[in-house]
Amino acid sequence: MDDVASNLGNNIRLLRETRGLTQAQIAKIAGVPRPTWANLESGAANPTLAVMIKVADALQVSLEELISPPRTTSTFFAAADLPIRKRGKVRIRRLIPESIAGLEIERIELPAGASMTGIPHTPGTREYCTCESGEVQVSESGQIWRLQPGDVLAFRGDQPHGYRNRGQTAAIAYSVIALAPLAR
Repeated sequence: MDDVASNLGNNIRLLRETRGLTQAQIAKIAGVPRPTWANLESGAANPTLAVMIKVADALQVSLEELISPPRTTSTFFAAADLPIRKRGKVRIRRLIPESIAGLEIERIELPAGASMTGIPHTPGTREYCTCESGEVQVSESGQIWRLQPGDVLAFRGDQPHGYRNRGQTAAIAYSVIALAPLAR
């Protein structure tokens, strides 16, 4: 029974913190006194079913989620396990392996002399390219930009564009693509 009380306290606190709320704010939403909420989070409470339902409703979770062992909040991705795409000599890896709606973040490794043609995205898409090391040349809409480490270029990702490394050593860049929503 101690595990259930401990799980309840930990889950309530984590769910509240994830929502960025204070104990007073969430207690008001739930309709319970703040000291009751603090007691719940301590794991020392023995709440009634009515209080549990109010807490679950305020946190928008099931009763089961309140008393279950806490879910892990971390996921480790070993570099060796992350998929790498190759386009010619260029290696591309998603920087964040989990999907984020409307956003793509990629690490682009350009060996010396390598180039890659970018694929225009949906109309209204913005792309941000930042150089981590070496020099990355970005061509877009007829212009050529030479990015040094730390430089960022923001451009329309729905236009023809490309990446090139004219240097003698590998260059690393990061591309953040803010996809425009598709028309329905």
